[in-house]
Amino acid sequence: MNRASSPSATNFFDNFHRIFTNLNRKLEKNVQEHLRNVYATVAVGIGVAALGAAIHIFTNILRANLLMAFASIAVMFSLISTPHTRENERKRLGYFLIFCGISGISMGPLLERVIEIDPSCVLTALLSSTAVFGCFSLVALHAPSTKYIHMGGTLASAALCMVFAAFFASYYVIILGGLALSCAFVVYDTQLIAEKSRRGDDDYIWHSVELFIDFANIFKYLLVLLADKRERENRKRRN
Repeated sequence: MNRASSPSATNFFDNFHRIFTNLNRKLEKNVQEHLRNVYATVAVGIGVAALGAAIHIFTNILRANLLMAFASIAVMFSLISTPHTRENERKRLGYFLIFCGISGISMGPLLERVIEIDPSCVLTALLSSTAVFGCFSLVALHAPSTKYIHMGGTLASAALCMVFAAFFASYYVIILGGLALSCAFVVYDTQLIAEKSRRGDDDYIWHSVELFIDFANIFKYLLVLLADKRERENRKRRN
């Protein structure tokens, strides 16, 4: 049995290695370096968001409320209005991390509800979001052309349609549509960031904001879907 499964495992790791080898050949060195900075910053932002969510759930220091929403807008405005210079790098990075922390706190009520249903949904949603985000990022980076950059207008129109659809469409249509749209934005934003880097735009902090928002949206939609599924299963067991 081990002999039979060994070639499959070897092929899997060979293919996995080939994906990143081809990516290194395809992307210029400066683009690779920029993307490393972006993804590292996004990873730190996700960690800070998790800390913010934990503060909401386990303490009474900070709670999600309307004031937090205004604070998030204020921090984002501060980040946008601060010029991208070497001198302002730490300040802008601080704004980004504060935004991530507030985002995590704002997600606290949803996480509390999901934990009441099944705590394992949170970890499952996080791992699934990471896998989905990674796969769609690779799709964008491995694309033979920059065709996904031209999706901007279509995605903006789709997002506007989702806003209006919220008034009459079913709950699951909104959730699934939002998830699909968020995945499409990962492809669009990733390819746009790579192209901007080729043209000299090295603002990795703002690019991290875009991808962090994409990741957070995917996580929220998957979390809701998993929690609803588990809640239906629990109801069936009770009946």
